Amino acid sequence: MRFKRNGSYTLNRKSKTKPNGKKPPAEEKKHYLEPEYTKVRVVDFDLKELVVLPREIDLNEWLASNTTTFFNLINLQYSTISEFCTGDTCQAMTACNTIYYWYDERGKKTKCTGPQYVDFVMSLVQKLVTDEEIFPTKYGKEFPNSFESLVKKICRYLFHVLAHIYWAHFKETVALELQGHLNTLYAHFIVFVREFNLVDPKETCIMDDLSEVLCTPLPPSPQQNHVTER
Repeated sequence: MRFKRNGSYTLNRKSKTKPNGKKPPAEEKKHYLEPEYTKVRVVDFDLKELVVLPREIDLNEWLASNTTTFFNLINLQYSTISEFCTGDTCQAMTACNTIYYWYDERGKKTKCTGPQYVDFVMSLVQKLVTDEEIFPTKYGKEFPNSFESLVKKICRYLFHVLAHIYWAHFKETVALELQGHLNTLYAHFIVFVREFNLVDPKETCIMDDLSEVLCTPLPPSPQQNHVTER
């Protein structure tokens, strides 16, 4: 069974790189943890139901379909605040207590601005998910042996983008009234990568406080609990 997978992000800059982190000196208040924001979601059911592998679906097909979907959704979410993510406002790619750097194939370390880093991420992921040799869409085409490791690489990059949106652009997200979409997307993504062990917990631990809150289903509302007696 094949899924239709379409990428939608086109960039001129391409780079095969890998990130590394370095802690800056200070940490700011995490406004995204305030209850008035964390309670805002666009769904109210257990997201684990959406990520469990269906019996009739091949694992690699399921990973490919979901990874491509998350790429498109995270790209879309970032686009809503991209005008606020500039070389001036985000002089480094920060997320909580971490600054992400890139290393090229020669091992050269590069400090990127926020938009540069996201540009690299989306360009690279776009290249991978649209490569027929890596994400095959034709019936009978086999996935490469390196497929799982590439999916893990993609998910690690996408996590960095989500973490940066929360850390550097949550205020703008709230102003646009899109925190519910961001919360739901983040929770869905975290539940997915946990289900299939796609991102090292050491990588995501910087957002564990938010993950703990958002990955717990909201309690039923009083209206849902109310039963009318007849």
